[in-house]
Amino acid sequence: MIKKRGYQWLLRRLTAEREMYQTSDLVPLLAERGIVLSREQVYRLVTRPPQRLSMDTLVALCDILRCTPDDLIQPEVVNAVVRETADGAGAALPLSDRRTVIRRPGQP
Repeated sequence: MIKKRGYQWLLRRLTAEREMYQTSDLVPLLAERGIVLSREQVYRLVTRPPQRLSMDTLVALCDILRCTPDDLIQPEVVNAVVRETADGAGAALPLSDRRTVIRRPGQP
């Protein structure tokens, strides 16, 4: 078993705590700080955890929300089983409690 790092993206909660209920509220505030994003891009930024985020955008969000990166990103450990592959590298698989059922041809 390996410990895979994940995270929770808390931007939506922080904006709600500051009574910014519409994602479009962030568009002009980001633009004031030199971050030009469309309404759709800001919507995705608020509603989905970003895979990549520029430092400029992160700093602008922290400035707007008067918070730190620790307030926006909550690290967490996601446990996973590792399966050896032919080249010796491990491939992480999620843990599962389901049983595998093997059916022979002609069996329902």
